Amino acid sequence: MRTIKFHPCGNFKEHYEQEISIFETDFGRLWMWIGLLCLFGVLPFISGEYFLYVLNMIGIAAIAALGLNILIGFTGQISLGHGAFFGVGAYAGAILATRLGMPFWLSVPAAGLVTALVGMVFGIPSGRLKGLYLTIATLAGQFIIEYILVHWESLTQGTMGITLPAATLLGMEITSDRAFFMVIYACLAGITLVTVNLMRTRFGRAFIAIRDNDRAAEGMGIPIFPYKLLSFAISSFYAGFAGALWAFYSISITTEPFNLSLSVEYIAMVIIGGLGSIPGAIFGAVFITGLNEVLRFVTDMFMQMGLSTSFGLNMAALREFAFGLAIVLFILFEPKGLAEVWRIIRSNFRLWPFSY
Repeated sequence: MRTIKFHPCGNFKEHYEQEISIFETDFGRLWMWIGLLCLFGVLPFISGEYFLYVLNMIGIAAIAALGLNILIGFTGQISLGHGAFFGVGAYAGAILATRLGMPFWLSVPAAGLVTALVGMVFGIPSGRLKGLYLTIATLAGQFIIEYILVHWESLTQGTMGITLPAATLLGMEITSDRAFFMVIYACLAGITLVTVNLMRTRFGRAFIAIRDNDRAAEGMGIPIFPYKLLSFAISSFYAGFAGALWAFYSISITTEPFNLSLSVEYIAMVIIGGLGSIPGAIFGAVFITGLNEVLRFVTDMFMQMGLSTSFGLNMAALREFAFGLAIVLFILFEPKGLAEVWRIIRSNFRLWPFSY
């Protein structure tokens, strides 16, 4: 008697382990391991010093952008103070390392915790404010933190800045761009994994419910204010963690970089990458950091040609124009950002040679 075997035509799940798995197929896990092998085993050894520096800046920016995407993209709370929280993390890491003698591996997460506490303080208005009013409140927080970093000279050294000791890990000094690349992208990979799993817990689902309709979420029994405050804390922790990494990488820090322009850069990363998308935050960091380097190259080229003075061209004005234009174009033509572009490309590869 002949036995007929039927094969399922869909992706059916039979166990809870399959339901909570990040990768639905072994093929996806294989590509993950190939990507990690190329990232850590190939890319840092074939890249020059300048390209490694750009990659390190992308990795640090991606960590901070992931935090802001949790706040804006997943919880719907707009913040214009992310650049200031990045600065709080940088100064917290520097102070912990220089005054308390904390090692690199401890001062970076500790700086994130300090920044999370500061973020919760400035997240308190989210209990009563939202939309434009909350944006203005976080903008005020940006200016308050800037003022404190500059004028609390006994703690931050004011405009003089702080010089950090060399970062050490497992008894080895981390001084080269390649060594920092390994550390930064190991942190990015770990934080990305944590973020993916966080969004699949009840906390992440509560964030999304608040973003979609906070009144309906409250009607379902979700305590709105504690979850909003938690979102500010997590977002600020990411920013502080990235800021501390940047401080150790830069060795010497001052207050100038942590201004409103930096906050606008992170907003641009989230919007261009894709709101509510974890890969989108990384895509946005790549796009904005790369755009910064392209603009710097264009400005230097015009300066060498003597056109910068005749046209009144400067880096700040060119950057603001380029960021504004990029945000407007993405909102008009691809509101879901680069993450949606990546989804379309991936779908085309899956469906090829069929167009449906």
